[in-house]
Amino acid sequence: MTTLFLAWQDPTSRAWFPIGKLTHDGQRYHFGYIQGALRATAEANFQPLFAFPEFDRSYTSIELFPPFANRLLRRSRPEYPDFIQWLDLASDANGSPQIEIDPITLLTRSGGKRATDHFEVFPLPERNEAGVYQIYFFAHGLSHYPPTAQQRASQCIAGEELLLVHDLQNKYDSRALMLRTDDRQIVGFCPRYLVQDLFELVSRFPHEVRVVVEKVNPAPTPLQYRLLCKLTAQWKPDFHPFAGPEYQPLAKELMPAM
Repeated sequence: MTTLFLAWQDPTSRAWFPIGKLTHDGQRYHFGYIQGALRATAEANFQPLFAFPEFDRSYTSIELFPPFANRLLRRSRPEYPDFIQWLDLASDANGSPQIEIDPITLLTRSGGKRATDHFEVFPLPERNEAGVYQIYFFAHGLSHYPPTAQQRASQCIAGEELLLVHDLQNKYDSRALMLRTDDRQIVGFCPRYLVQDLFELVSRFPHEVRVVVEKVNPAPTPLQYRLLCKLTAQWKPDFHPFAGPEYQPLAKELMPAM
């Protein structure tokens, strides 16, 4: 079972809310809203998606739901080969060229970002082969930094370690975590959806949480795909990612997709 979450950003406050969960069992896709959707409704007037009009229903389909499928770049687009290079998915684990890449993998790595809305997709972290917490993400917020920061991000090299810095006085999010190079240059933010787990992991295992540069995509790659990072941490038996109240399901029953 593969699990992804859907997050929505309030365009006014810029606060992020996890609102739904998408799962794939190898045959069918399932979507249901989570408690975070109610918080987004109360605090930022979030409205349910047209494809999923009821908060307390869980939808199922043999095809990927349009709100997610529409977030994928079509293979017929001329920029598609560049796109999978940006995502570092052009080769498989053995170094062989990737011909077919399943949509869940593309959503997981790309985040399903679109310039026309305020949604993003992110995966439920899983243990890797070594039993370690591992997740990939693109540095957020580079477009809000001056060209010098963007240039420094482009100068990063694969394997370079980045430090997490708590941006306590951030007026949009007092829990924001910046990504800082060893020479004290800020090169973006850690995604908001990881912050809650990271505070727990860092407080318990401060020397076992590590962020490194996985891949740097030079200009003119869009800034949202400029700096691919990999985060690893010790995974203790009593740790459960995204287990807070806002990630709990609202659904009471399954309803086939129309």
